[in-house]
Amino acid sequence: MKDRHFEIRPYRETDRAAVVELWQTTGLTKPHNDPYKDIDRKLKVDPDLFLVGEVDGTLVATAMAGYEGHRGWVNYLAVQPGLHGNGYGRQLMARVETLLKDRGCPKVNLQVRSTNAEVIAFYQALGYVVDPAVSLGKRLIPDTR
Repeated sequence: MKDRHFEIRPYRETDRAAVVELWQTTGLTKPHNDPYKDIDRKLKVDPDLFLVGEVDGTLVATAMAGYEGHRGWVNYLAVQPGLHGNGYGRQLMARVETLLKDRGCPKVNLQVRSTNAEVIAFYQALGYVVDPAVSLGKRLIPDTR
């Protein structure tokens, strides 16, 4: 697959099933986050920051970004297992960073589960550092099906 063309484009509604399948395959979905609701919510706010990557017309990667005027965020960066090491995640992150920088975003934040050493190493290779901060969260709307 290394020689095949990787194309990055905005999410389309016809991508929904493939996106959710990729997120489930890569372990990004959790019972407390309904991926379908996450897609619906994203499409209401900066839908142009929801990107997918394709190889030969097949969806193989995603990234969902946002910027509220202070910090940029990246969520749901995923690359199809078996395709890691081809530069697809790096290319997708570069596009996200460009889009955020073009909006005046001074810093990008993201969260990785502390047990995921491989993904932490991936981001560190892209220049990301572990911030001396604790991530806190509070669910305002439960995502139960």
